[in-house]
Amino acid sequence: MGKLIDLPNVGKVLEGNLIKVGIETSEDLRATGAEATFIKIRSLVDDEACLHMLYGIQGAIEGIPDKNLSEATKLKLKNFYNSLQA
Repeated sequence: MGKLIDLPNVGKVLEGNLIKVGIETSEDLRATGAEATFIKIRSLVDDEACLHMLYGIQGAIEGIPDKNLSEATKLKLKNFYNSLQA
C-alpha cells in the first residue's frame, strides 16, 4: 500500500486531513477521487479548504505536481469548487 506522504503535493497537513476522513493510502485516495475527497475534508475537517487543496489532491491522484495539471482539469475542478460556494 502506498503512503500518502510519498505522493506529490501531500505534506503533513493534507496527509493528516486525509487520514481524518478515512483515506489512509494512495489506493484509497485514487478510489475515492479528488472531488469526493475534497467534500469529505470540507465537511469533516476543514470547512475553509481552498481550491488549491483540491488541485493538490488531483495532482496527488495523477502523480504530478499540481502546477502540472492540464488547463482542462483545472477548469473542471474550479467549476466544481465554485459550485460548492453557491
